[in-house]
Amino acid sequence: MVLKVVSCLIVPRSQNKDNFIDKAFTVMAEMIVKMMPIAANEKQAYIYYRDGLAAQNDGDYSEALENYEESLKLEENSIDRGETLKNMAIIYMSNGEEELALDTYRKALLENPKQPSCLKNMGLIYEKRGRLAQQEGRQDESDSWFDQAAEVWTKAVRLYPGGYLDIENWLKTTGRSNIDVYF
Repeated sequence: MVLKVVSCLIVPRSQNKDNFIDKAFTVMAEMIVKMMPIAANEKQAYIYYRDGLAAQNDGDYSEALENYEESLKLEENSIDRGETLKNMAIIYMSNGEEELALDTYRKALLENPKQPSCLKNMGLIYEKRGRLAQQEGRQDESDSWFDQAAEVWTKAVRLYPGGYLDIENWLKTTGRSNIDVYF
């Protein structure tokens, strides 16, 4: 639960080097973590997570992944583990490693099933694959990918009603919307 408490104080490395206010927030976040009555391994897991997030924000994905891996070794809270896995999947997705991203999103959802952004991003991969198959004239395969996108996007919309209007529109215009998707 450390992540929820102090994640708002995380400052990207590129910003916390020169800006006094950002440095002060970084110091405050570290002090809060040190004073919290949680196990040492949870504190260390948070530090790895924070460093991973800072590296990710700077575009240093290999360093981010290393820190996230270390955080996962120590983190026991399933919500925090899910958040870490989601961030790893985002990196894999941006690197074009779609299968690894999908596997990591699934792991994140096992840790915390209430992460609509994982479902949204999985749907983006499925929808992209559907469009590619459609362009290549493989209609049955295209329909299968679009159906998978619709399945995860329906779950995402249910978890975050009104949060993904573009997805809701896609579900409606493609005829893949369930009548109860918005309730």
